Amino acid sequence: MSMEIEILLKMLVFPGGLTLIALGLLYEYIDRKLMARFQNRIGPRFLQPLADAVKLLAKEEVVPQGVIPIFFVSLPILALAGALTAGLYVPMAGFAPAFSLPGDLIIVIFLLGLLTLSIGLAGANTADRFSILGATRTLTQLFSYEAPFLLALLCPAILADTWQIDMVHQSVLGRVWLALPLFIGFFVAVIGLMGKLELAPFDAPEAESEIVAGALTEYSGRGLALFRLGKNVELVVGLTLIAAFYLGGLANPLEFLLKTLGLLVVVAALQALFARLRIDQTVGMWWRIGALLALAQLLIVVILKGVIL
Repeated sequence: MSMEIEILLKMLVFPGGLTLIALGLLYEYIDRKLMARFQNRIGPRFLQPLADAVKLLAKEEVVPQGVIPIFFVSLPILALAGALTAGLYVPMAGFAPAFSLPGDLIIVIFLLGLLTLSIGLAGANTADRFSILGATRTLTQLFSYEAPFLLALLCPAILADTWQIDMVHQSVLGRVWLALPLFIGFFVAVIGLMGKLELAPFDAPEAESEIVAGALTEYSGRGLALFRLGKNVELVVGLTLIAAFYLGGLANPLEFLLKTLGLLVVVAALQALFARLRIDQTVGMWWRIGALLALAQLLIVVILKGVIL
């Protein structure tokens, strides 16, 4: 097999492309099913997320008046592409990343932020009042959760003395459950991922009872499907990163499933336990508490590492 074909298969089949999309749909189903059971409901059938995606992809995409068409069409593609590309740098299913380079942790954080940024720009591109309000909330929340999430992931990277995801994962620290000694970073990482994905109770940017669907109110058909698939893929990539850094690494596919699904149970429980927060609570409270906690832990890790060495 030539190098070009191997790279193409990695990007389109495994660990990227079809595998990430399939895992994203599976994790969406598990999340919705867990939420339903926690709320004493039956929940969706197994193939419901796939049926939803196929139905949206088959629908006509209506481009409303007052938008820049090229942005309206390309932003959903950019969002999904960023999430899929990020998956190529993480130990998906417990295997070595398809691509790895020094500092790829920062690249992955940037790629994961493209989804939220694209949603915000998509809402700002329309003239709909609900979309604009949702875009404002989305971009505000992005700046509040991006930095704490990055700081939480930097702690294990600094301890391993590298910002390369695979090197952190393969190091001795990669086999230690850092969620116990660095419980603050683990907590901040989980909450930060929920905030980035606008999951309840941090779903003020798309609160259906207030602003319809937020920034994506004007989207239908293919655009809405791509945004939803992007969120599903980002959920899988985010859970993989947290499990690899804080839960003793991912040695094989079984360990990958057990640890990422365990994290998904925690995420679903938090969604069912708390009511939606107001946008000022979502942003102000977390920026004052979450960011400071993550920064304090990072400083302690740097100081302790300097003293020990």
